[in-house]
Amino acid sequence: MYSSKPTLVYGFHGLDRSVAYKILNQEDDFKHSNNDYDWLGDGVYFWENNYFRAKEYAEIASKRKNSNIKEPFVLGAIIDLGNCLDLLDQKYIDFLAQTYIYFKNDLESQGLPLPENSPFGPHDFDFKKRDLDCAVIRYAHKLAEREGVIFDSVRAAFWEGEEIYPGAGFRQGNHIQIAIRNLECIKGVFLPRKKHK
Repeated sequence: MYSSKPTLVYGFHGLDRSVAYKILNQEDDFKHSNNDYDWLGDGVYFWENNYFRAKEYAEIASKRKNSNIKEPFVLGAIIDLGNCLDLLDQKYIDFLAQTYIYFKNDLESQGLPLPENSPFGPHDFDFKKRDLDCAVIRYAHKLAEREGVIFDSVRAAFWEGEEIYPGAGFRQGNHIQIAIRNLECIKGVFLPRKKHK
């Protein structure tokens, strides 16, 4: 009764400039990320209403070895979340907690180890390699699909980075991220405008 979401949200996607223009010109489309460590499972990742984090991501990603991003760029999108597995909504938080129990029991019955979240490197304390979270969300999609429910998107808040001041509950990189599973949810793409003085 109270779970409907805002009709449309702005999403920002960090990528290479040449790819962005191919998407804008309808010569290409967004690519799903399908890594086992993706925070929200499979999908096209957007920073909700956060152009600057998308830009920062593209700049950092461009410096990684073998990066596909040569010229960091940000593309905006108008997104309808559709049927959203929204991890800011208590019923979906409870669903994911229950999913974890089913997933753990299923792996134990097969004698398989539970995936773990871990840092990418020795100086990464934000646990950005989310193998466990990704596996649980993928399992949640399977459970939902058995009941005839298809999630178009996944949405969650992340507390990331250093405290913004000593003892703060806020971090430098806090953000809301969206993984779009159904590309039909992306209603339009745009070049973000530069602020005019």
